[in-house]
Amino acid sequence: MEAVRITLPDGKTVEVQRGLKIQDVASSLGVNSDVVAAKVDGVPVDLDRVLSRDCALDWIPLDSPDGVEILRHSTAHLMAQAVQSLFPGTQVTIGPTIEHGFYYDFKRDQPFTSEDLERIEAKMRELAAENLKVTREEWSREAAQAMFRLMGEEYKVEILREIPEETVSLYRQGDWIDLCRGPHVPSTGIIRAFKLTSVAGAYWRGDEKNEMLQRIYGTSFPTEEALREYLKLLEEAKNRDHRRLGRELDLFSFHPIAPASPFFHPKGALVYNELISYMRRLYLRYGYQEVITPQIFDVELWHRSGHYDHFRDNMYFTRIDEREFGVKPMNCPGHTFIYASKKRSYRDLPLRYADFGRLHRYEKSGVTAGLTRVRSFSQDDAHIFCAPEQIETEMTNLLKMLREVYRTFQFTEMQVKLSTRPEHYMGSVEAWAHAEASLAESLKREGVDYQVNPGDGAFYGPKIDFVILDALRRGWQLATIQLDFSMPERFDLTYVGPDGTEKRPVMIHRAILGSIERFLGILIEHCGGAFPLWLAPVQIRILTVTDQQKDYAQGVFRELTAMGWRAELDDRNEKLGYKIREVQLEKVPYAAVIGDREVRDSTIAPRRRGGENLKPASVKDFMEMLKTEAAPEAGNDRAAQS
Repeated sequence: MEAVRITLPDGKTVEVQRGLKIQDVASSLGVNSDVVAAKVDGVPVDLDRVLSRDCALDWIPLDSPDGVEILRHSTAHLMAQAVQSLFPGTQVTIGPTIEHGFYYDFKRDQPFTSEDLERIEAKMRELAAENLKVTREEWSREAAQAMFRLMGEEYKVEILREIPEETVSLYRQGDWIDLCRGPHVPSTGIIRAFKLTSVAGAYWRGDEKNEMLQRIYGTSFPTEEALREYLKLLEEAKNRDHRRLGRELDLFSFHPIAPASPFFHPKGALVYNELISYMRRLYLRYGYQEVITPQIFDVELWHRSGHYDHFRDNMYFTRIDEREFGVKPMNCPGHTFIYASKKRSYRDLPLRYADFGRLHRYEKSGVTAGLTRVRSFSQDDAHIFCAPEQIETEMTNLLKMLREVYRTFQFTEMQVKLSTRPEHYMGSVEAWAHAEASLAESLKREGVDYQVNPGDGAFYGPKIDFVILDALRRGWQLATIQLDFSMPERFDLTYVGPDGTEKRPVMIHRAILGSIERFLGILIEHCGGAFPLWLAPVQIRILTVTDQQKDYAQGVFRELTAMGWRAELDDRNEKLGYKIREVQLEKVPYAAVIGDREVRDSTIAPRRRGGENLKPASVKDFMEMLKTEAAPEAGNDRAAQS
């Protein structure tokens, strides 16, 4: 029999019989039994795939990132098999893996209940225990359509109708079969540690015009220990959910009268404005000038900027005096008019315009989520107009600034992605190549490790996205820096260079917090609603032990507020323990307890949010002690120590 040459992960080569299955090669080489799939020339495949040509072969262990993804995809299939076994007539649609798990969308007339999820899980364990072999089959597209049509799987028929290939792959386990590219684990017995987490509604293909389906979410891990750790993390995430904490701490609310647009209550508005004030203080140090631009522009602006072609589905439009206008979804086109309002010289550059203007973007109701995905928001948005030779300095300053901001909020870990030219873009390929190289060089020069995210740049230029890890080690994309050679061209922006000729500036789009709404939601979950002292809506609550201390407590309250502290007075005729519990639940950083002794000694008895009782002190001395903690820069010190 003819042989094929296989290059193994260690670089060694072996010759094996053509047509041999990968699992047979693994067995002959004594490969670890936890291998669930392989890569042939870098492409993941099933272990029962036959080797028909010379290739490089690599193994995919169960506990590797690729192995976990395959495990979760296979667990999604196991769930779908269990659902259709328990609830005949239910249609399966799509079931991809997602971060930390998987889901499957089902068409079923009756809603799934929590009791149903328990039954489905039990059935999954039963099917896993049967150790059903998972096999790949190749069918003609027409034959697969005919089979699924006969099964009443109309969604599968629709999917197949859109697949251009004449041959498709199906996966079978026991008497259950589904359309899928694969790969999958060799048998259901490998699937041991899984949990169904929730059920929600989901439109077919994410389109509100389509039918509403039921989506069951779940997760799967190589070991029970890993699953337990994740479920513990999931429970902690529920406790930190900013939507729940927003209600409990009286920060914000939502109402159908303004879908996906938050109402900030007094305490929430205070935190919101403190975030903006913090950024404004930084702007003074980093040389930014704040501007205010209109909310509504003639639609001609959006045609000229390119946003109409690339972004109109996310915009709101209206007609005024026979003209069509668009509500702004971003600030950048408006800033070009400020730049162009007068003749510019190279001596004027760089110009750094910051704008906290309100923005509006239409987001489908199925993807909005509390503060993290809204339709009305503000950004710590800025645009820098600079000469090409100033890009290096501006990038250095931007990286310094965003590092300072993230230290302040104790985001100590960060991942960086360089997103390159997308499929639909403005400008020339040459300009894009130059912009991408400039950003890459800036990151290398600053010693920033990064990954390339191909094809995910903005339509007008490449970008750098900064993903921070929160207290639960979840990733959130916050800062973005985008290099734009196209918009200055479109709006004919120029400056007079040293040689007296007109030159084209470069436009740098940047945000560090991003959407203030989204950042606040992330921050609430990061700190569990326990804001640092400088940001807390109520910094100190004064608690009386009995009515006898009311007059003194009111004097303390007046003294604190006169010194600029955000204080509240609780002089109700309630037990002290009850008052202290309320302070803890509302996550107020400090309580100042006042009893007869404090009145006699003209002191307060401070108590920290975590329950630590501090030494009695005068109001003045205690506030002096807190001054350092009350500064945003205290976050930098704590981050440096961690």
